[in-house]
Amino acid sequence: MTAVNLKVITYNIHKGFSFANRKFVLHQMREQLQAADVDLVFLQEIQGEHKRHAAKLTGWPAESQFEFLADQLWPHYAYGKNALYDAGHHGNAILSKYPFVQWENINVSTLRFASRSLLHGIIDLPGVNRLHAICIHFDLLAHERRRQVNVLVERIHEHVPDSEPLILAGDFNDWRGQIGRQLQLDLGLVDAFRHLHGKQAVSFPAVLPFLPVDRIYYRGLELTDCQCLSGSPWGRLSDHLPLTAEFQPGDVA
Repeated sequence: MTAVNLKVITYNIHKGFSFANRKFVLHQMREQLQAADVDLVFLQEIQGEHKRHAAKLTGWPAESQFEFLADQLWPHYAYGKNALYDAGHHGNAILSKYPFVQWENINVSTLRFASRSLLHGIIDLPGVNRLHAICIHFDLLAHERRRQVNVLVERIHEHVPDSEPLILAGDFNDWRGQIGRQLQLDLGLVDAFRHLHGKQAVSFPAVLPFLPVDRIYYRGLELTDCQCLSGSPWGRLSDHLPLTAEFQPGDVA
């Protein structure tokens, strides 16, 4: 089977609300994600359930937010709960045009009030066979991030063969840029935006971005493009800006 080119996006959707929770904008987010025409969607802070919002907010979807966003474009999806509370739960999700071979959500947090996890999916990609996709949302606290990165590194060493391509994307909360060097040295991962533009993408806050917290890392693929989607309408949606990257099959070990 002919290998396909691959376009991905990573986006912290802030549970479907605009900056400072001023407006519920999940419907506009879905329109823009569909217009981006991507194959894989890495989502953070996506609501699996919220009973109070469902009862009070006009336009709150009857299904989960990841099912609502998946719609007809991404028939395959995986969802990992990061935080559970009385009204519901939220976490990470991966939406895909191609089927999952398997997926697993791995808890990496010791803090109940800020639960974090790694969502690791293996996708049956035409011409590639198995693509590993890991969606992450790391902690705001530096010592917790360091521990979570160590769990990530161990997970990849043990479960992602060097012969199979990998995309790691999400909200790293690493505005000081301390994680990238470890990912490069320990795992051979490349920061897509930095590779093409010589610096990390500034993606937070969306209204006036100056912090580089959202990233796309990869190995075993050939990068052809990477962009941070700024300006209208993205600056009026979530408190984060999304990043996109495009790949074609490359050499793996």
